[in-house]
Amino acid sequence: MRFPLISKGLGGSGIGIAAICAAAALAFAPFSLGQGYGGSQPAPSQQQQPAQPAKPAAPPAAQQAEPLKVDPEEEKAYKAFYDLKFDATDQTIQLGEQFVQKYPASKYTEQVYSHLTQAYFDKQQFEKMYAAGDKALAINKDDVSVLVLIGWVIPHRIDPNDIEADRRLTKAEEYEKHALAVLDAMPKPAAISDEQFAKSKTAAQSQAHSALGLIYYRLQDPAKSVDELKKGAGTAANPDPTDYYVMGAELTQLKRYPEAADAYEKCSKTPGGLQDRCKQGAEQAKKQAAATPPTPKQ
Repeated sequence: MRFPLISKGLGGSGIGIAAICAAAALAFAPFSLGQGYGGSQPAPSQQQQPAQPAKPAAPPAAQQAEPLKVDPEEEKAYKAFYDLKFDATDQTIQLGEQFVQKYPASKYTEQVYSHLTQAYFDKQQFEKMYAAGDKALAINKDDVSVLVLIGWVIPHRIDPNDIEADRRLTKAEEYEKHALAVLDAMPKPAAISDEQFAKSKTAAQSQAHSALGLIYYRLQDPAKSVDELKKGAGTAANPDPTDYYVMGAELTQLKRYPEAADAYEKCSKTPGGLQDRCKQGAEQAKKQAAATPPTPKQ
């Protein structure tokens, strides 16, 4: 039996790699993550959200001469986009779309599409989010922000009855695995400390593992789902109670009842829509554990 995903709307706590993004934007792909998400399932919960994005890469300083001729109007347009506040979503969309239409071959185009992906996500305009993400990845296949965000959204919004569901989930799996590979190979930018880099990188990896756990839940592979959810929750600064809820369901299916009870217990410690459900799950798992004979030692 596939349990319904418990989700909520925009908002929630963020994790992320904003510090890395700000320091590495000119030398590496921008990898900001989204903030909030619009779930497609009916019940509320405390679903942890991808992180607040880093600002796009700053325009190069005037003294840093470019080998190509600089268009002052292009630089001015990008600076206006760059200077927007994080919560100026409508303006981000307006200025971002104007920029990519007017300067489709700009050195900033991928960064603008990356942040348009986030902005459309915030507005819950998911088809436009996917389109902007595809354009960003066509320019830079290693854009971690887009890879993790889209790979995270797909399993949260998937319709199990969609004939394309497995294909979409496979795409999400590929995105998250590639994001993890990019993160593994990522050098530390000189502008941030070792501690900042490690913390931000771990947070992004945690989010990717959380997404993979839900992807395998959707693909009905409980063993892989549990493994990834444990990796995500085990390194998260604020573990997602929904991950523990799904973990409890998967462990119950695997008849690993003591572990299921523990996962539900962890979920139940967070106030919100899942708390009572997780308390009930913990009690049921404990009863099942008590009624199940212990496995003989080999």
